[in-house]
Amino acid sequence: MSVKYEELEHNLVKLTVEIPLDEVKAAEDTVYKRMRGRINVPGFRKGKAPRNIIEHAYGKGIFLEDAVNDLVPMAYEKAVAEAEKENGIKVASYPEISYEQVELDKPVVFAATVAKRPEVKLGQYKGLKVDTISAEVTDEDIEAEIKREQEKNASIIPVEGRPVEDGDMITLDFLGKTDGVAFEGGESHDYPLTIGSGSFIPGFEQQLIGMNIGETKDIEVSFPEDYHEKTLAGKPAVFTCTIKSIKTKELPEIDDEFASEVSDFETLAEYKEDLRKKLSEEKEKTAKTAKEDALVAKIVEGSEMDVPDLMITSEARNTINSFAQQLRSQGLSMEQYMQYTGQTEEALIESEKPNTEKRIKTRLVLEAVAKAENIEVTDEDVNADIAKTAEQYKMETEKLRGIMSEEQIEQLKEDLAVGKALDLIYEQSK
Repeated sequence: MSVKYEELEHNLVKLTVEIPLDEVKAAEDTVYKRMRGRINVPGFRKGKAPRNIIEHAYGKGIFLEDAVNDLVPMAYEKAVAEAEKENGIKVASYPEISYEQVELDKPVVFAATVAKRPEVKLGQYKGLKVDTISAEVTDEDIEAEIKREQEKNASIIPVEGRPVEDGDMITLDFLGKTDGVAFEGGESHDYPLTIGSGSFIPGFEQQLIGMNIGETKDIEVSFPEDYHEKTLAGKPAVFTCTIKSIKTKELPEIDDEFASEVSDFETLAEYKEDLRKKLSEEKEKTAKTAKEDALVAKIVEGSEMDVPDLMITSEARNTINSFAQQLRSQGLSMEQYMQYTGQTEEALIESEKPNTEKRIKTRLVLEAVAKAENIEVTDEDVNADIAKTAEQYKMETEKLRGIMSEEQIEQLKEDLAVGKALDLIYEQSK
């Protein structure tokens, strides 16, 4: 196999790969042996027809396409390994493959265009000054946290003798019609709704206020112009609604008893002091992260790098693929998600590209700082991080290390170096 290496503009590389004819012939023979049991030829038992008879019946190139599909991925991996070793680059994208020669009794020639990891010309990264957010914990912060805990511990009680009020939790029956005709999805029984939640069409929930249990009323609304169901968008509708039940929240008193029930403390004063300490830690962490983000953004702005779109697109595609895996774990396919949202895979990738570009540039400048500062990651650093991860997953440290590949260890070292670079930038900022 021969590989021609060519540098293109914007950190793109073209690898032209020629697969020798003898390898192509061997791959065709492998495909023939794999497929012959599924090929029918008149006059022969299934799977017993000689190769020359099959090629005469279906064409000499019947096995070539599958042979190429078998050969190209392996040839590409070898070409990338050779290019990285010989030219000192790091490929940073999926390839764009084009076939330059796929013919009978000839070598296969294909070209793979890939992005290489760009070099970074660092700007200033030490002694930077950025705006910071306050980590001060106010009395209002404490009261808001207590209010959230009070809401979590509220009792839900039935309401009798009064009509629906804002904030009530009700159940209702409804039937929706447009132009006097019921529409699909416009009917429900014992539907749960919190008044003021904004779950329904604007204006719907407010018109239920004042209704009593058992009362029926026509609610007139209009669907928003951008409503997801296009056949209903902008149309006026009438919902015939009947209130089935009304419930409300009963909040507990905020006192020592409340504090003892929601915390490990006996008094409200102790509970508040503990909240202040925890909120202070959270705010300090948030403020530190915000400052780190601002510092890195400033370094990115002052640095020079040419990030190829192919690299951004590949990373964005990885993100969408990870999202698809999450959907599958929840029993939803990517096809169903796109159908529900009206999006395409390419549109999702395009929408993800700005965030992806920001992440790539952040990583590149931090790697450049680590290189410029000769930051080293020791075995002790690696072992400590693995031990921390093992503790999180309740595993033995040696067991976790034993299942990690060399590539994963190297990736961990790179991540730790990037973390040290970020620490250095933060410590030397103003």
